[in-house]
Amino acid sequence: MLAWRKLVCGVMIAIAPSPLLAQYSERALLRNDGGTWLNESPAPSVSAIFPDSLIQTQANHTARIEAEGSTAQISPETVVQYQGLELALDHGILQLDTSREMKVLIGCITITPVNSDRTQYTVQDVDGKVKISAFKSDVKVHLHGAARRSKQSGSSDFIVHEGEEKTHGEHCGGFLPRPADGAGIQTGWLDSTAAKITAGGLIALICLEICRSDDPISPSKP
Repeated sequence: MLAWRKLVCGVMIAIAPSPLLAQYSERALLRNDGGTWLNESPAPSVSAIFPDSLIQTQANHTARIEAEGSTAQISPETVVQYQGLELALDHGILQLDTSREMKVLIGCITITPVNSDRTQYTVQDVDGKVKISAFKSDVKVHLHGAARRSKQSGSSDFIVHEGEEKTHGEHCGGFLPRPADGAGIQTGWLDSTAAKITAGGLIALICLEICRSDDPISPSKP
């Protein structure tokens, strides 16, 4: 019976597309005190999130992303997209505490810890101005695309050292792609990101239960 369980588990892992397993491994938890929307729907107080999850906090409400080796505090009136080891900030304020070099993207600006040591930093994007504050360890700010072309000379990168705060005015504008009206309906639910994530999660959970169970599987004892 144990050999049979291992065989079933191996087959389920083999048939699961690798992108699904990768997305499942990049899952995180979203905790909030209410007034938070997840993928344009009200979020429960605790929910699992996966890459491409869109999070919006309302006035006077906060939320927190808890991922492996990283946490991100989301201030009120913030819109951010979770992308695994990256957070794409549309506007608002993020406070990060990471030992996995979690970065923040703001249009043409990327903020990245300089090493894998524990790094604490805040990124604020309000009124078209980006403010970066480093509280523990240093972060690197990389300007690319439109920001780089606007530079007359010199490097497009700079460092915000521990204890420093810097503001940058260059901003590329909106960056979160919005699907066209009706997008995803004609292609079918099985082609959607939500369906893939759900399928990957179910496969992983079923596989885990089969592989870890010490009791025989029978009609009388499911």
